[in-house]
Amino acid sequence: MSNERSIDDLIRKLNEKTLQEDVDRRGFIQGAGKIASFSLAMVIAQSMGGMKVQAEADAAISFDDYPFSLGVASGDPLSDGIVLWTRIAPDPLNGGGAPDRNIPVKWELAKDENFRNIVKRGTEIASPDLAHSVHVELDGLKADTVYFYRFKTGDEYSPVGKTKTLPKSGAHVSSLTFAFASCQQYEHGYYTAYKHMAKEDLDLVFHLGDYIYEYGPDEYVASSGNVRSHKGPEIMTLEDYRNRHAQYRSDENLQSAHAAFPWVVTWDDHEVENNYADEIPENDQSVEEFIERRIVAYQAYYEHMPLRQSSMPDGADMQLYRSFSYGDLADFFVLDTRQYRSDQANGDTSSPQTSESLDPSRTLLGDKQEEWLLDHLDSSTSNWNVLAQQIFFAKRNYGPSADDPLYSMDSWDGYTPARARITDFVNKKDINNLIVLTGDVHANWASNLMENFDEPSSRILGAEFVGTSITSGGNGADKRADTDRILEQNEHIKFFNDYRGYVRCYVTPDQWRTDYRVLPFVSNKGADISTRASFVYEKDKEGLKEIDTAAVPQGKPQSDEVEEDRHKAHRRAHEKQKKKNKEKKPN
Repeated sequence: MSNERSIDDLIRKLNEKTLQEDVDRRGFIQGAGKIASFSLAMVIAQSMGGMKVQAEADAAISFDDYPFSLGVASGDPLSDGIVLWTRIAPDPLNGGGAPDRNIPVKWELAKDENFRNIVKRGTEIASPDLAHSVHVELDGLKADTVYFYRFKTGDEYSPVGKTKTLPKSGAHVSSLTFAFASCQQYEHGYYTAYKHMAKEDLDLVFHLGDYIYEYGPDEYVASSGNVRSHKGPEIMTLEDYRNRHAQYRSDENLQSAHAAFPWVVTWDDHEVENNYADEIPENDQSVEEFIERRIVAYQAYYEHMPLRQSSMPDGADMQLYRSFSYGDLADFFVLDTRQYRSDQANGDTSSPQTSESLDPSRTLLGDKQEEWLLDHLDSSTSNWNVLAQQIFFAKRNYGPSADDPLYSMDSWDGYTPARARITDFVNKKDINNLIVLTGDVHANWASNLMENFDEPSSRILGAEFVGTSITSGGNGADKRADTDRILEQNEHIKFFNDYRGYVRCYVTPDQWRTDYRVLPFVSNKGADISTRASFVYEKDKEGLKEIDTAAVPQGKPQSDEVEEDRHKAHRRAHEKQKKKNKEKKPN
């Protein structure tokens, strides 16, 4: 019995019991979680037992096509360790295509890319129950050191990857260069940004979510049109999610960026479904159906990311928030703003603040994660405290006027007491080095973080840098029809740009520099990269300073789009899904 089938059957039985006994929603989730957790625990045990496979079995393996079709990756770096990742998938878009059995995969770690100076080697078992993915957790490595790695199964070698450990916690570090990215809807454009990113001189990369999108072909359409097509309908099952991750991972530019640097990843919503909140789906599903979907989506996410075993899904839950210390220079707190949140207020529509959105009992991080974050901020002695997270943190009114405001109920604006608990804590502790990194909204923004967003003269606590999408939304433009109005209504917001690309940061103990790296188009291949603007933040109470700006060759100066258009595109996608589902149902 396959892992997917066993989960399906057990949850179906649990669902029948739930209906018969009127068990509450949380009880169902816990029961479903126990089933999935038990199933994955069995996978781990079987994989450990599989380490007894004789070495000669490896030589007998052969594949019809190249088994490392999805490339290699490394991630979750520590000062003494790293995770190495690959997946055996000779037919990646059709379930993987590997034999339905455990497959031994050899790995090597070296100080040079020619593997003349190998420092570690070993064998891991790729199990069909985890899509033949491989997660090698290495320790005992030297801090702040570059390594090269590769895999081998049968007679086939993987591409070579390059990775790097972090400096020791507390060690003096003079500088750090990294990039962050998000939102890479495959249909909306080509991953040219990753081709350029792979050529940068970076220490690591953060991905802030929306690594895949769940929609069927041409359901979510970019303003500049879709240029590629999702394989298969809206994803629901474990095999669906695996195939979708594989389709995205098959892109050579994404593979090159993964192979070039260690990545630290977190998710947003589209790794499961648009704008879901904890166990609450967005549209047209029962909670029971959605929990089953969330379980398989979380498993597929783990299978395709360079994550530690501590992040392996535990039933319907997955431990993804965690911290990384880059010497004494920066403490990074990677957040999960999706898994523990209260449902969006006001029907998840753009709206003014209401008693619901201002309810202090509502949470975005969940009590445990919020306490964890505040404890770490309180104890940090680093030069910079960095929140690597998904959704717009600063206040952002994109309504017609200051007197007729509209806010996103999916962002921190929809959870203002939760945001205030963080900013009040930072202000009380006199922290002046808070940096927030954000994705989600498919555009570049830069904002001062204020003690009170309604008082422009209040204390500046730090800065938020919002990165544009890799492709999501299509080509974009330098500005939108509503740009000037939004900047005028939000004095703390200092920059906006709507091209696609990524963000590069250069950090020293005294200065944080952010470069907005953009492309004029993604609807065709071959776009050049350029820096649209650069900002610095220096902990001098003066806030963000723009130090460089440049026009983007071949870029569109202005579009007719406004902020609400992105939400309308998702609503149109859901209407298409509803129509397809209605057509499937028998009369």
